[in-house]
Amino acid sequence: MSGVVGWWSQSRSFLAQVRNELERVTWPSKTEVYATTFVVILTSVFFGVYLWGIDLLLSSLVGWVFSAFGVA
Repeated sequence: MSGVVGWWSQSRSFLAQVRNELERVTWPSKTEVYATTFVVILTSVFFGVYLWGIDLLLSSLVGWVFSAFGVA
């Protein structure tokens, strides 16, 4: 029975420590969240278009090499 009581005591201690740490967290403002979300979306779109362009270029290059050597 002492195992159950020890577990309960440890759980309460852990949750108290979690609450203590959460009180020390500096949460971002709504403006900061919107700004960082916008940057993440913009960066994702930029790299998506960039990688699409690289893929298109390399596909054309491979197609040209295959047709030049009569493989395709």
